[in-house]
Amino acid sequence: MSLSELPSPVWPVVVLLVIQAGDAAMMLRPPRFIADCLESVRLPRDWWWVLTTAKTASVVGLAVGFRVPGVAMTTTAAIVVYFLAAAAAHIRARALSSAFWVNCLGMLVVSLAVLVGSFVRV
Repeated sequence: MSLSELPSPVWPVVVLLVIQAGDAAMMLRPPRFIADCLESVRLPRDWWWVLTTAKTASVVGLAVGFRVPGVAMTTTAAIVVYFLAAAAAHIRARALSSAFWVNCLGMLVVSLAVLVGSFVRV
């Protein structure tokens, strides 16, 4: 097993980039379901900007990674870690509503699938 420094196939990374871009854009004025999710894990409103910054950085990293070896792979791995941390925050706060199962764990599965599908070679 080895790792590819450039994504192949590219389309899963494009899908992840679009999802992350939409998520980052929604963080500018979070809709109620996002605000409810962040409040349920007790993330102070003063820290929401950190999530916006991280999501925006992930979009940049994925885009740059189409040309610069290793960047998209590292960014995708960071997105997996982000959703692992989000899952831990949900579990710790006992915030196990549908937002946890669908959004958080769903994105963990998607980002992990992109990492394995586009960067791991057997």
